[in-house]
Amino acid sequence: MASIQRISLDEIIPHFEALEDPRSTVNLQHPLVRVVVIALMAVLAGASGPTAIANWAALKQEFLLNALPLPNGIPRKDVFRRVLMTLKPAAFQGCFASWLRSLRAKAAEATGVERPVLAIDGKTARRSHDRKHGLGALHAVSVWASEFGLSLGQVACAEKSNEITAIPELLRLVDLQGAIITIDAMGTQKAIAARIIEGKADYVLALKGNQETLYQAVTAYIEEQSRDDFAAVKARRHQTRETGHGREETRSYIQMPVPPSLPGVELWSGLKSIGRVESRCLRDAKETVEVRYFISSLGVSVKRFAHAVRSHWGIENACHWSLDVTYGEDESRIREKPLRENFAWLNRFTLSLLKQHPGRQSVAMKRRSCGWSDGFLLEVLTGATL
Repeated sequence: MASIQRISLDEIIPHFEALEDPRSTVNLQHPLVRVVVIALMAVLAGASGPTAIANWAALKQEFLLNALPLPNGIPRKDVFRRVLMTLKPAAFQGCFASWLRSLRAKAAEATGVERPVLAIDGKTARRSHDRKHGLGALHAVSVWASEFGLSLGQVACAEKSNEITAIPELLRLVDLQGAIITIDAMGTQKAIAARIIEGKADYVLALKGNQETLYQAVTAYIEEQSRDDFAAVKARRHQTRETGHGREETRSYIQMPVPPSLPGVELWSGLKSIGRVESRCLRDAKETVEVRYFISSLGVSVKRFAHAVRSHWGIENACHWSLDVTYGEDESRIREKPLRENFAWLNRFTLSLLKQHPGRQSVAMKRRSCGWSDGFLLEVLTGATL
């Protein structure tokens, strides 16, 4: 097993070799790459901070000494803390780029999905604030490949209102070509739409009051056309029904070409269609109704539009929910800026690795299994069954 472990990790280490070591060269006993790989394994196994990483590494000393060249033994807590504190988050995230490209290619081949939905949304780690030192809670905007279960990038910003500036930066980190980008109303901005089109992708953007003129024009047009059951436009419809957890939900989608008379239509790069989604949820004999409106660069193909809208919630249900429930991220008290950003990325990347593992267990059970079994940990880390 020792030789197999060494070979498997030898395939992982090259992804980090270009990462520049920010530490002083004085008394540098533990190479950066090995510190990062140990941290990655520890987070997979359940670690939630530098102290937990160091404790896991100490308990797994025999395994790690067989798996990695560690002539100076197992790094201590201060080593892990110093590395994750001094690494620039953008550089740290960037060193995962080749690994993510490989995972994305494998997922595309396995699923047959040619045009993945990349959902963009923000999440706040609510306990990471430090009022005494004027530090607000960490808010990170992430991009989640819904069909693949992959977190492709994140950018931290001060608060939700700063997402408008963070999203363009995030889009530059990701290969957009051929994808369908979904963003909630905060990101419905002309510059963001233009950047997506420049990246040879399409968008489905939610509309709310922050684009008041456009929102009112789209809602008025769709409601006007609905009076004669859309007889005058080439509208397409699709309906889905889901039952479970004590509720029945019906979603009605309608999509149509954007009218040339729509105010400011020429300012939205690539804009081709508009759509409405009406969700009716029946629970305990009580019905709630939600109506949402969208603009899109997709041509009229209502099933594709419906899939994109529905897939957007994957970032909430599959990513953010797992980070809070399985990783306890919302309760994290890590408060130093670089450390909390780097740890947020380790959480998202390890969640992606767990999602890629073919086992049918829950993410929580897979993470526990990484802590219990060295062999299972390496299966998740290397993407192969040992």
